[in-house]
Amino acid sequence: MLEDLNVKIFADGADLDVILALAADGRITGFTTNPTLMWKAGLTDYEEFAKRLLERITTHPISFEVFADDVAEMRRQATMIAGWGDNVYVKMPVSTTAGVSTAPLVRELSESGVKVNITAVFTTAQVELITEAVKDGAPSYISVFAGRIADAGIDPVPLMARAVDVMVAAPRSELIWASPREVLNVVQADQVGCHIITVTNDLLNKLDLLGKDLLQYSLETVRMFRRDALAAGFTV
Repeated sequence: MLEDLNVKIFADGADLDVILALAADGRITGFTTNPTLMWKAGLTDYEEFAKRLLERITTHPISFEVFADDVAEMRRQATMIAGWGDNVYVKMPVSTTAGVSTAPLVRELSESGVKVNITAVFTTAQVELITEAVKDGAPSYISVFAGRIADAGIDPVPLMARAVDVMVAAPRSELIWASPREVLNVVQADQVGCHIITVTNDLLNKLDLLGKDLLQYSLETVRMFRRDALAAGFTV
């Protein structure tokens, strides 16, 4: 059951009404979003959207991402975003689009008091570099894209377990299991000691299945197939 797990659940999305509704859901302890989700939701004014959220969400941590690709503009955007609220974490990509690590800037921001969420992390080497950058700074998150790692045919569990061990060196930083694909990932995240897992609304709707009796689930599935076959009017 979900209440038996220690991993925290963050909701991931860019639908204003859904996010505001989830703020009242006791299972949800924080929020993340990103420019891709915002674009897909049809949003055009990043700051206006963020500030509308922050008028209502004042205690849950919420992450907003910079979208610059050079250090000076990243720094400017990060400083501005951090000023939107005390519960704001600034999402920083782990590298520029040219593959240059943002760790030096992350260190600068973190040690100046900006709460950062380093995103698009895929490798243990990246976790080690970012952990070193944030270990003496403000509270932070490191988001490892376990779901996308699995999409590449690689088991993310050993990598996430290693990340937990590495991040002991940064006690104010928490590991996020990002881009999960199934409810099993919530259990896996908890088992390896991951602090947080992000879930989309689709996955959130499946959380009630956690711990479901499999025989009962089998029977419900059989009944679903029978019901849908009748509704379709199939004959042979």
